[in-house]
Amino acid sequence: MELLQKYKHAFIIPIYGIIYLICFMHLESTVTLSSNFHEIHFWIDDYIPFCEYFVVPYFMWFMYITVTVGYFMVKNKEDYWNLVSFLCVGMTIFIIVSYLYPNGQYLRPTEFPRQNIFTTMVKGLYIADTPTNILPSIHVYNSIGAHIAIHKSKNLSKHKGIQYGSFLLMVSIILSTMFLKQHSVIDVIAGIGMAIFFYVVIYKAEIVKVVGKFIQEKRINKQSAVMEWEK
Repeated sequence: MELLQKYKHAFIIPIYGIIYLICFMHLESTVTLSSNFHEIHFWIDDYIPFCEYFVVPYFMWFMYITVTVGYFMVKNKEDYWNLVSFLCVGMTIFIIVSYLYPNGQYLRPTEFPRQNIFTTMVKGLYIADTPTNILPSIHVYNSIGAHIAIHKSKNLSKHKGIQYGSFLLMVSIILSTMFLKQHSVIDVIAGIGMAIFFYVVIYKAEIVKVVGKFIQEKRINKQSAVMEWEK
């Protein structure tokens, strides 16, 4: 009972996860390549080559998010709630967007340039995950959220190896969404934009403090100048 009481905050994950998966599976069954949807495409997509090796960081996303959430669930409740709030808000918006604006893409290659273990993994990925309901990219958004939590963690601030490793993994995952033809550049930009917005909202980003301090200093300097002039 003590253990359940200590980690009762962990129950939000399975509860939200079940609701999210039900909604996502319903979307996957209703928004398909044979249904009407808005095609997501940007001209840069045509210049990004397919590279099956990126399937490795793409699949590492699942471990990255799970381990990060699990670590903060045990180590720091405040960091945990910030991260979970960040992830759940973004994933909820993704579901809403997908329902209101059914979307998909035709970027996947019709045949692979090579046959190896990595292309076999990509084949499995393509079967399991349809090229619909892609805007914004949750792979991108959640990866940024995990790295933000790690970067801002006081417990992990001294572990530069973890910090750099997290950053490299985040970048690799973001790139993988495009090089595997899972997402358009538009999905990636939307995921990054949404992450920036909720970083400011949830983490009270330093930029807010800097702007506030700048305005305050300007006001003080102006008052000082007026007082000097009056003298």
